[in-house]
Amino acid sequence: MRAVRAIAMLTFKEAIRSKILYLFLVFALTLMSFSWILGELTVGDEMKIVKDLGISSIHFFGVLITIFIGINLVFREMEKRTIYLVLSKPVRRYHFLLGKFLGLAFTLLLVLCGLVCIFYVILAMKGEHPPRLLLSFYMIYLEWLMIAAIAILFSSFSTPLLSTMLTLACFFAGHLTESLLLLKGRIASETATAALTVLFYALPNLEMFNIRAQMVHNTPLPSFFIGEATLYWALYLSTVLLLSIQIFQKKDFV
Repeated sequence: MRAVRAIAMLTFKEAIRSKILYLFLVFALTLMSFSWILGELTVGDEMKIVKDLGISSIHFFGVLITIFIGINLVFREMEKRTIYLVLSKPVRRYHFLLGKFLGLAFTLLLVLCGLVCIFYVILAMKGEHPPRLLLSFYMIYLEWLMIAAIAILFSSFSTPLLSTMLTLACFFAGHLTESLLLLKGRIASETATAALTVLFYALPNLEMFNIRAQMVHNTPLPSFFIGEATLYWALYLSTVLLLSIQIFQKKDFV
């Protein structure tokens, strides 16, 4: 697995030099700072405002970073034709794809740790430092990795623009999958019901990773919820990566 590790490190070095990464980080920091100011101006429980806006900003800008960096991981190598040099060495195609994913995963972990540290500094200035919020960031990281895998899947066979649109569509649809079940119960057509069922299981259930409300309002989570979400994440992520590898293996670079 030396090849995977080498590609992952190169991907990480490329990602941290990306200008768009720092652009989104600035926006995330600005929004978190704004949450502190907004909390000061709010009548009522200001900490709920600070927590909600802070977690939301980290989540949203992290998703944008994941998509806009992830979709270029494979396409940039093909565009610059450096992929021919890489694959001419004793590096299998799945090594290349897994290395790209792991490099992005490490980049996202570093981004999350930095943003969380700054967020906890803001909370400490308010006199709070709730460790329970770390569960929310754990779930956010799982969602980022799932979106990263989806972005790599689309980028393995399409252009960056189309990959961006498809990944964003999966992101928004993934937070609305529960609505498909409600819609299925109101439709009489068997064909439409079957189509909605297929969509429900094919699309990622990203809302499963959204525990912001429970963290902000300090309400308990169901038993084994974190474990079940992690198991679902592992199965879905593995499926997407395997599909990406299958597509990438058959891709003709000539």
